[in-house]
Amino acid sequence: MLRPFAAILILAVFAAPVRGADDGFADLFDGVSLAGWTQRGGKAIYTIDAKAEGGPQIVGTSVKGTPNSFLCTERDYTDFVLEFEVQVDPVLNSGVQFRSNCYDKACTMTLVDGSGGTYTKHCAAGVVHGYQAEIDPTPRAFSGGIYDESRRGWLLKPEGSAYAAARAAFDPAGWNRYRIEARGDSIKTFINGVAVADLQDDLTATGFIALQVHAVGTPEQVGKQVRWRNLRLKELATAE
Repeated sequence: MLRPFAAILILAVFAAPVRGADDGFADLFDGVSLAGWTQRGGKAIYTIDAKAEGGPQIVGTSVKGTPNSFLCTERDYTDFVLEFEVQVDPVLNSGVQFRSNCYDKACTMTLVDGSGGTYTKHCAAGVVHGYQAEIDPTPRAFSGGIYDESRRGWLLKPEGSAYAAARAAFDPAGWNRYRIEARGDSIKTFINGVAVADLQDDLTATGFIALQVHAVGTPEQVGKQVRWRNLRLKELATAE
């Protein structure tokens, strides 16, 4: 016969939750190295703060006189849910690329304009291009909007009264929790649980994830940081 305290102990063991056992997410950052990542574009500095409060962080530091910099996953992803937390210095602009690409040779892309017509765009060798979820601590507050880096520009700006709640969701002074859902031609973003973008676009079906440190234009922007933590991704069955 079990003693009372033993029974309580056994119940506690069986009731304890198992974190991450069946949620399907995998960490993109191991907390101690940049294994699985490679830098493209500019020469911003990416380091690791392994002992940071709140957990290990990837830290991007802006550098004078260099273009946009990107720390890219070494593998591509198609349909997925990406979650991460980010904190950005209020004087910077940043973003996270997804379904993005970078080619060793220059290429020409055929794109569709707003009226349904087509046009061509040259993409230089070594230039990162693709979808970006905006990180914008400025009063403009376009965080969570979708920008097409080095291709078509803004695809969805969270402006106007319809996006008032989305703009208010971002905390320019603190940590912000992002969620990006990419399923077929459906792209959705959320900040701190608040829906921002809901876009349909099928230009690019697959590509890497990348952490952007934006080029800077003023002395006060040099040496400022963007920090990411809890980067995790769940791959989805490819949409038919």
